[in-house]
Formats: sequence, structure tokens, C-alpha cells
Amino acid sequence: MAPLLEVKGLRARYGITQVLHGMDFSVEEGSVTTILGANGAGKTTTLRAICGLVKTAGSMRFGTTDIQGRQTEDVVRLGIAHVPDGRGTLTRLTVEENLRVGAYTRKDKVAVREDLARIYEFFPRLKERIRQQAGTLSGGEQQMLAVSRALMLRPRLLLLDEPSFGLAPMVVQDLFRIFRQINEESQVSILLVEQNAALALKFAKFAYLVETGRIVLAGPSDVVAADPSVRKVYLGY
Repeated sequence: MAPLLEVKGLRARYGITQVLHGMDFSVEEGSVTTILGANGAGKTTTLRAICGLVKTAGSMRFGTTDIQGRQTEDVVRLGIAHVPDGRGTLTRLTVEENLRVGAYTRKDKVAVREDLARIYEFFPRLKERIRQQAGTLSGGEQQMLAVSRALMLRPRLLLLDEPSFGLAPMVVQDLFRIFRQINEESQVSILLVEQNAALALKFAKFAYLVETGRIVLAGPSDVVAADPSVRKVYLGY
């Protein structure tokens, strides 16, 4: 079976500064894949490159579609949803308005209402704050909203950038339980960037380790987790 996302020779830059140096990776349909690495390794840039948010070169295919060089809105319409680092909620809009923005490319109004109801089942706190301005939510609630807005697209691929950052352990546990449910029940593929390597390796099926914009290790998550350098540098034992 061909991968849902296949990236070859990916290079990316900000201005004259090249950040990614020919990365090859893929995400299988219905799977969870993680990208690990230290701060500044190029993880966030990788997700931005997939979404067309930075200058790129190389080859990127989503299903049968070439997405290299496409505009961000075109990538979104294909079914790729991005939850950026820093959450990225629209702070002046209400919770419900944020969620409806997530579904702006969809014409199936009945299904949108069904998905709103499902989101509120996942995150009851968002339903309690449906008319509240997003900027007044707690950090954990804003992360829930950012994830929910991405899910309103009904994506085939969900890009998650540091979803656990700054959150209490119980909130992180709830989030990742929902990520697992979404992956297993709806077969949404997930590409996860996560500073908590132990959490990411436990959650994902396949892992890539990135250093200075290059992939230096790849394999099933349990194999990567057993690598001595990964254990020492990223897992602390």
C-alpha cells in the first residue's frame, strides 16, 4: 500500500537560511508517526513545509496528489489539518466561531453540526464555554480548541506540533486519549512533533529522529526507543 504522505528530498528555508537538508519520510494511512529531535532541529519547520508555510524544494505527495509548492489553503482542502505550536486560536472569536472557522471549506452543513456535537462530547469544557472569547480560555482549553478546530475539517492527516507543551499531566493524558480514539475510530493519520520523547514513542507506531534538518534515525517506535543514543539523550536512562 502506498503511504498517505510521502516526502523525498525535502529542503526548506527561511530567507537565505536553509533549515531542512533533504529529508525523506512517510506517513502510512491510518497510522501515527512521530518526529523527534532537540529544539531547533527542524521539527516545526517540517510541519510548516507540508502545509506550504515556508519555501521548500523536493517532492511531497499526499495520496495521489503532488502538494509541493501548493498554497496552504489548497493543502487544507485536500484534508491536511495543522495544530501549530503556540496553539494558534483566534483569540477574539468565541469558541463556537473558532470551530466553525475550522469547517469553512465544508459544504455538508448537517455533518458539520454532527461534528460540532462530537467535539463537545470529546471536550465538555468547550461546550460550557461555547460563547466565551477564545483568548480568555486557559492554556489547556485553548489547546483543546486548537485540536477541535483542526478536527472540524474532517482531516485525513492531522499534524500536531508540541500538543503537550505547557499543559498539566492530566490534561495531556486526556488529549492523547482523544488522539488515540480519533486515530482508531476515524482512521485519521497523525504526524506528531513532541518534545516529550517518551510520550511520543509510546503513542506512535513509527518514529524519525531529526538533527540539524536531517533524519539520522528511523524505524518502528519500539526499535528507536531501544537505541542507546535515544535512550541517553531523549529518554534520560
